[in-house]
Amino acid sequence: MTDFADLISGYQRFRKSGWSNQRERWAELAEGQAPRIMVIACSDSRVDPSTIFDASPGEMFVVRNVANLVPPFELGGGRHGVSAALEFAVTQLEVSEILVMGHGACGGCSAALSQNFKNAKPGEGGFISRWIDMLDDARAKVVDEYGTDQSPAAIRAMEHEAVKVSLANLRTFACIREREATGQLALHGAWFAIDGGELFVLDEAKGTFQIA
Repeated sequence: MTDFADLISGYQRFRKSGWSNQRERWAELAEGQAPRIMVIACSDSRVDPSTIFDASPGEMFVVRNVANLVPPFELGGGRHGVSAALEFAVTQLEVSEILVMGHGACGGCSAALSQNFKNAKPGEGGFISRWIDMLDDARAKVVDEYGTDQSPAAIRAMEHEAVKVSLANLRTFACIREREATGQLALHGAWFAIDGGELFVLDEAKGTFQIA
């Protein structure tokens, strides 16, 4: 298991090899970033976008959270970390593509389907429940088709729906909607199978995921 000491050891290896072998690249990145794509992924430790896409530093602007969710546009309420990142990526970095990537064995989607976090104990905050309730409508759709059991097929359907929910919510942001309409920005959805190491890409017209 990796602990902080292991992280420091890893950094030292990186400093001796990864960084030193790409000094010019790191010097360029120190002057600024210009990624062309934003990736919204899950915080799950098993689905690191840089590893899955074999990407180098500076190539992707990545936001990770529980169940790779994008909240709908709103001005009130609390602080909006995902919304701020979206605004920065789209209006400041001017990325030309946004990818929402879900994955298999997603604990957030499983919790949304089972509703295990609906009754938080006093003092626990209820943060998970309030976050994944963005999937309540999607859950109803999955339950209509699969019932309330936690079958692998139902969970996978929930994971697929989470990607679709985030794509729909992305389009509630005017800066995204306007750029997509003019062809300046393209939105994509994908789902990664941890056990098979396979990536499935969403065909929004058909509503289905096909292997890349």
